[in-house]
Amino acid sequence: MTKEHANWSPYDNNGGSCVAIAGANYCVIAADTRMSTGYSILTRDYSKICKLADKAVLASSGFQADVKALQKHLAAKHLIYQHQHNKQMSCPAMAQLLSNTLYYKRFFPYYAFNVLGGLDSEGKGCVFTYDAVGSYERVGYSSQGSGSTLIIPFLDNQLKSPSPLLLPAVDAVTPLSEAEAIDLVKTVFASATERDIYTGDRLEIVVLNADGTRYEYMELRKD
Repeated sequence: MTKEHANWSPYDNNGGSCVAIAGANYCVIAADTRMSTGYSILTRDYSKICKLADKAVLASSGFQADVKALQKHLAAKHLIYQHQHNKQMSCPAMAQLLSNTLYYKRFFPYYAFNVLGGLDSEGKGCVFTYDAVGSYERVGYSSQGSGSTLIIPFLDNQLKSPSPLLLPAVDAVTPLSEAEAIDLVKTVFASATERDIYTGDRLEIVVLNADGTRYEYMELRKD
């Protein structure tokens, strides 16, 4: 007799898509608000975006229970940092903290796929993209989640920058204006929603610039 093994997993994938675009003096971070499991929609109004610091915003797809645990951990670390240094963490510093946090859990990883966007110390937009165990890279734009395979080719076509291996190094930020970047984000989500059943309902957009943080919303397909 063959033994039956229970096919249980501690992880789930709740779907959804995240996008971030860095500009010369702004950063746009966006995600849809649908949360699913299998072919069921759990909620149509769930934010995948978390403001970690004044100039650092995290968007995460994957297993949302792990995402919440990760956000809670980062918030606690950031509070300790503020008490010790009497200032907020910069976006590149938060990027390193997130990488260290994910790598520390590499043997039982957070099933979270993250995009961190914000402004660096010069006020320039920055985007950091991650895998589940902390490998990260600073890029001009990125996407994670169930719709990323549809969104990345679109962004590559519109924004592809020269290889960072070229010398002299070329800045990865997009030449688009802030309004153009927001329009592009709305377009890629409208397109991805047509083809990915896990992306939809509503689009939440966070814009960071010298004036602060601004939120925008757009309705997506609900079927």
